[in-house]
Amino acid sequence: MSTVPPARKSGRSWALLLVLCGTIFLEGSDVAMLAVAIPTIRADLGLTTGTAAWVMSGYVLGYAGFTLLGGRAADLLGRRRMFLTWLGVFLVFSMLGGFATDGWMLVVARFVTGVAAAFMTPAAMSIITTSYPEGPQRDKALLVFAGVGAGGFSLGLIIGGLLTELGWRWVFFAPVFLAGAILLAALRLLPAEGRPEPAHRGYDLAGAASLAAAMLLLAYGIVRLEHRGEGLGPALGALAAGLALVAAFIVIERRAKAPLVRLGIFRKAAMVRANLAALLFLGAFFGFQFIVTLYLQELRGWSSLQTAIALIVMGCDAVLAPILTPRLVNRYGHARVIFGGFLLAIVAYGLFLLVEMDWSYAAMFPTLIIAGTAFALAYGPLTIAATDSVAEEEQGLAGGLLYTFTQFGSAVGISAVTAVYGFAAAGADGSPGAVLDAYRTALVVPVIMVLLGAAVSAFGLRSARPAGQRKRSLSHETGERCGVSGRS
Repeated sequence: MSTVPPARKSGRSWALLLVLCGTIFLEGSDVAMLAVAIPTIRADLGLTTGTAAWVMSGYVLGYAGFTLLGGRAADLLGRRRMFLTWLGVFLVFSMLGGFATDGWMLVVARFVTGVAAAFMTPAAMSIITTSYPEGPQRDKALLVFAGVGAGGFSLGLIIGGLLTELGWRWVFFAPVFLAGAILLAALRLLPAEGRPEPAHRGYDLAGAASLAAAMLLLAYGIVRLEHRGEGLGPALGALAAGLALVAAFIVIERRAKAPLVRLGIFRKAAMVRANLAALLFLGAFFGFQFIVTLYLQELRGWSSLQTAIALIVMGCDAVLAPILTPRLVNRYGHARVIFGGFLLAIVAYGLFLLVEMDWSYAAMFPTLIIAGTAFALAYGPLTIAATDSVAEEEQGLAGGLLYTFTQFGSAVGISAVTAVYGFAAAGADGSPGAVLDAYRTALVVPVIMVLLGAAVSAFGLRSARPAGQRKRSLSHETGERCGVSGRS
C-alpha cells in the first residue's frame, strides 16, 4: 500500500523533504542543547547527580524503548497521522520541560519527548523512502536527511551554549517554536492518506505490549550500567527480563495471524548488517564525544561554550554528507563508502589515544575533523543500506529497526566508556595524571567498537554496487518484485 504519491522533481517535493529534514534537525539539536545545559540545570534546581543523569537517560529510555513500535505504527496506522500526532506531543512536552520546577518533572518531560521522537522520526524517514524511487534519488534524499540530523546535533551544541547563557529554560522553549513551524508546514505539505482497514490488517496487541516492555527494560538496563555506585543487580535484572520478553515476543510473532513484526525481514542480511554496523558506529561516536567533553571540561577547565565551539568542527558532516557523500555513493556504492567511514573513524579515535594533559587545540584538530568526515561517510549510507530493497509497506518497520539500533548503540557507547572510566579511576589517587590515564583507558572502547563495525561492514563489500548500476537494474528488479508480490 502506498500512502504517499511518488515524489516529483518539483518545488513541492523538495519542500516536503525540507520539512522532514527539519524534524531530524529538531531531534538532533534538542539532544545536544540539553547535554550542554545539564550542569546549569543541576545547579539551578539543586538536582542530585543521579537525577541529573536520568534527565538525559529518560530521553534515551523513551526513544529506544518505543522506536521499533513507532516504526511499525507508521506502517499500520498511517505515516502522516503518526508524524503529525507525535510532533505535536514533542512540542507540548518540550514546553512543559521548560516550566519544570523539580527534577522528576524534567525526567517525565524528557521521557515522553523521547517517546514522541520514537514515533515521529521513523515516520519521517518512511515518508522519504516511500516518496522517492529506489536508486540515486532516494539515496540523495536519505543522505540529506542524515546530514541534516548530524548537523542539528553539531549546531545544537553551539545553540545550547548560547541559550544556556540566557537561561536554561530556553533550551526547552526554543524547540517549541521550531516544532510549531514544522507542524504548520507539514499540515500543508504532507499528502493525505487513506485510513487503514483494521478488518483486513488486524493489530497484534500482545506483540506490541511485549515488544515495548522488552525494549524499555533493555534500554533501562543499559543506561543503568552508567550508575556504578547503585550496583549491577538492577541493571542485570532488567537486561535478563528484557531478553526474556524478547523471547516471548518471538514466540508471539510466530503464532500471530497478523504479526507486528514479520520475522522474515531479519533474513535480509544487508539490512541486519547495516543495523549492527550503525549500532557500533553510533556507540563509538557518542562514547568518544562523551569522554572528550569530560576531558575538556573537567580536566582542562574549559567552559561549556568553549567545549561546544571546539567540537563544532565535527559538524563538518553537515556539509560533506549532502555534497560529497552522494557522489561517492553513486560512484563506489554505499557499502564501500561505509567501510571507508569506519576506517577513518579507527584513525580518528586511535589518534586521540595519545592525548596529553597540555594538548593544544591544533593537536586535537586532526582527530575531530577526521571523526566528522567519518560520520559523513558512514551514517547516511548506513540509512540507505538499512532500507534498501525493503518492501514499501515495511519501510516504517525498517526505519524503526535502524533507529532502535542507533539509540541502543548510543546508550551502549556512553555506558561502556563510563563504566570503563569508573573502573580505571577506582584504584587511582585522583590526581590529574591518574584521571588522564583513566580517560585514555575509556577511549579504547570507541576504538574497539569501530574495529568491530569495520569487520561487520566488510562482509558487504563483495556484493556492493554503485548507485548507477542499481538504477539501471531497477526496472528488472521491479518486474521481479511484481512477479512475486503474492508471496510473503
